[in-house]
Amino acid sequence: MPRKFFQKYLPSHEAIRNNRHIARFGALLQHPNLWHLNRHSVAGGVAIGMFSGLVPGPFQMLTAAVLAVPLRVNLPVALATTLYTNPLTIGPLYVIAYWIGTLLVSGDSAPFSHPPGFDWSNLGAWLRALFEWSLSLGKPLAVGLVVLAVGLAIAGYVVVQLAWRMHVILAWRRRKARRAGGHSA
Repeated sequence: MPRKFFQKYLPSHEAIRNNRHIARFGALLQHPNLWHLNRHSVAGGVAIGMFSGLVPGPFQMLTAAVLAVPLRVNLPVALATTLYTNPLTIGPLYVIAYWIGTLLVSGDSAPFSHPPGFDWSNLGAWLRALFEWSLSLGKPLAVGLVVLAVGLAIAGYVVVQLAWRMHVILAWRRRKARRAGGHSA
């Protein structure tokens, strides 16, 4: 089971509670769902991470943390899920968001231009160019980003819920088959 695999490598709730960095926040970071792996907290963490991944700039993880704590979903999952946006995926995601925005926003559509080419050797200039390109796309991009973020969050939540449920059903069936096979011997 994936939960048992991850639990081997994750710290216990007691270790988290006693961590000096987390202890500074008092009860704010003490809720069990922020750290436990269960279907609802993980699905919520994925949804928050999918939504926060489309927040512009370097604020994705901060947004994920700010949303995960009061909503009491798995904080590490929310933070890790934001990593689906990266220099290789952000351009295509913004193009998709712009396209969605043009379908929803009538009239005031900025002319589409291709995103700047990614350049590892000059990351600062590329980020600046990506920011300027994003601003040039205006309202369709802004609306499209919100719609895409909400859609990805819903899809992430549903996929985790269904996958977790299927995993549990298959585990029950395997256990039932093993028990039936053990009684016939």
